[in-house]
Amino acid sequence: MVGTLSGLAGAGAAVGLYATLVERQLFVLRRVEVPVLRPGSWPVRVLHLSDLHVTPDQQRKVAWVRALSDLRPDLVIDTGDTLSHQRSVPVAVHAFGGLLDVPGAFVFGNNDYFAPRPKSPHRYFVRAPRLPTSPPLPWRDLRAALTERGWVDLSNRTQALEIRGQRIALAGVDDPHLHRDRYADIAGPADPDAVVRIGVAHSPEPRVLDAFAGDGYDLVLAGHTHGGQVRLPGIGALVTNCGIDRSRARGLSRWGETTWLNVSAGLGSSPYMPVRFCCRPEATLLTLTPRG
Repeated sequence: MVGTLSGLAGAGAAVGLYATLVERQLFVLRRVEVPVLRPGSWPVRVLHLSDLHVTPDQQRKVAWVRALSDLRPDLVIDTGDTLSHQRSVPVAVHAFGGLLDVPGAFVFGNNDYFAPRPKSPHRYFVRAPRLPTSPPLPWRDLRAALTERGWVDLSNRTQALEIRGQRIALAGVDDPHLHRDRYADIAGPADPDAVVRIGVAHSPEPRVLDAFAGDGYDLVLAGHTHGGQVRLPGIGALVTNCGIDRSRARGLSRWGETTWLNVSAGLGSSPYMPVRFCCRPEATLLTLTPRG
């Protein structure tokens, strides 16, 4: 019995070391095709970034994100939680690098507004509404840096962009996790003249997804879940930390009859919960193709 317990303890320690020291640094690019464009349109390549949770000492992550500019996407969408430290803004801008020369848009997440704080790890697995009590982060500085380079702040607003000579309609909401979303500000039928209509949010709360789908958006991009962050073989994500079901914690799925949803597992985690297991940090390159 003692030997068995000792072996289990050793295995648990090995898994813990792998999850904290190895997998959370194994960044991966996920590639998917989504048939959402108007028939006859040119394909559009969208790089979906989320949940970088940048801190000043993350040179490996910064270098990996900078290299994504080699993909030459047509559009970059960042679904929030870029920051995790008071000094994160210059690091985040450096990480985006050449991607800032590409048309882009973004929304903010809860950890852009408020710094993460130490808490018991078990609270990650308990979904309960909490009012922010942490110090604010310099999200306004991040917004200024990104908009200065031409990226669009989609917090409770709409914007049309021309990509490859085609009209793309974007609409976004501020962070639903903090109840900052004001969908009424953007409500109404999605742009009928666009080859694709894309909704953007940080947390994929069903009330927001239903609203986008009801207004005719073809694709919604979101993050926040970290893909569950800890996943078990045969079970998947243990939590989503939002209202969607665990099967949608990461990846592409359908939301209703006509809307696609892509939830990014993100590239980071809270500095106080630096764990990934069976859930590598990711960015997603979505190739939007014409509907059949």
